[in-house]
Amino acid sequence: MTTSAELGLPALTVAPGGVATTTLTVRNDLDIVEAYSLEVVGDCAAWTTVEPARVSLFPGTSETVTVRLAPPRSPAARAGEFPLGIRVLPTERPELVTVPETTVTVTPFHELQAALAPRRRRGWLRGRYRTSVRNLGNAPTTVVPTPAQAGEDLRFRATPERLRLEPGESGEMRLQARARKLIWFGKQASWPFEVTVGPEESAAAKGPDGKGADGKGADGKGTGDKPGTATSVDPTPLQKPLLDGEFVQLPILPKWLLALLAALIALLLAWFALVRPAVRSSAKQAAEQAVAQQSATPAPAPTPGAPAPGTPTPPSGGNPGGQDKPGAGQSSTGPGGRDIPGSGLAVPGTGQQSSATIDVKTANGSSSAGSYQVPHGKVFDITDIVAANFQGDQGLLTITAGKQTITTIALETFRNQDYHWVTPIQVPEDQTVTANVTCESPGTPASGKQAATCHELLNISGTLSDIRPKN
Repeated sequence: MTTSAELGLPALTVAPGGVATTTLTVRNDLDIVEAYSLEVVGDCAAWTTVEPARVSLFPGTSETVTVRLAPPRSPAARAGEFPLGIRVLPTERPELVTVPETTVTVTPFHELQAALAPRRRRGWLRGRYRTSVRNLGNAPTTVVPTPAQAGEDLRFRATPERLRLEPGESGEMRLQARARKLIWFGKQASWPFEVTVGPEESAAAKGPDGKGADGKGADGKGTGDKPGTATSVDPTPLQKPLLDGEFVQLPILPKWLLALLAALIALLLAWFALVRPAVRSSAKQAAEQAVAQQSATPAPAPTPGAPAPGTPTPPSGGNPGGQDKPGAGQSSTGPGGRDIPGSGLAVPGTGQQSSATIDVKTANGSSSAGSYQVPHGKVFDITDIVAANFQGDQGLLTITAGKQTITTIALETFRNQDYHWVTPIQVPEDQTVTANVTCESPGTPASGKQAATCHELLNISGTLSDIRPKN
């Protein structure tokens, strides 16, 4: 004697989000009253139920229960064929357990979730975007972005061109929108576009056997409807996400710059046509009047005891009476000479224009410094300093010359900053001009990708002169 159980269908087909049912008939061939526990085993157990899950039978009787399959519409219900078993376990005679089996086919469905970031970009020629895609279907799919724009003003390029995603997997593609030509003058232009994200046409339109994705042939009849099978077809059509984007193209030369250039040209023309001739005429008249006044003034009478005109002047210290003139014996540096403490005197006429660039790269959250050292035997008169923060970094910049701090400025308050001095800042020999940078957050340069480190440039200009040691 044994326990007999039989499923109503040898094979079932069910779509995620749908329901398929079959029957299970249990017969008691024993000579005692027996209770049977019915348990689903296999890959389909998570979404399969038996109603009722326990039956009691008299000897020689049978009962039919309902087996209900309801896979969720999610990546957890993978597409494919899976075995389904129902364990029929007698309570009194557990050694007579039996497991009837069938095959369940879960049909595939495609569902994508996509997003475009940022939605709006500004630039002179091109804009870069990120397309994030997630496969919410239950079958692997190859995703292809299809950009479109009304007109032929933009060209697009996707990297990579296609992306394969497993069920539940996410990925990212980069999209570049490029204008066909530059806008040199005038107003900015706005180019809206759309990006359709979906599977490749070959994968979406055809099945593995060359039939349509709905499993039907050219005559409209199903190819999977076989005797002894239960089918639940997914009626939901494939929805391809449609993403909206926009590229705002900026002109190379804005309108206000053209107006400024026109005003400068008008001022130059006015200077050369009106102001410059008037100034030259006034200067010429003033010079002629000064010459006429000097010619009309009589020469002063010679002072008694003063040397006659043309008489050589005695050397310093040879004056009558042994008295020195005021200021005699004091050293003079002459025109352009300066007394640099501890370094001697600057030699007049040796000054040459010189400039140096200090390049400082600083890691995020740290500080670093760059410096320029004045050569030995030289003195550097700084007249101009230009600081460049071309990435838009955030942090602190401190500029020192020798032991003197010139300035301390926050990086986020400028992109280019220049300083000029009428009275130069003197840096003695062997001293350094130092740029110390504390990096709080690297900025984003024109490429659109945030930099890994802070990067500042400091250009110092002035006169580099020789020095003469003191006696």
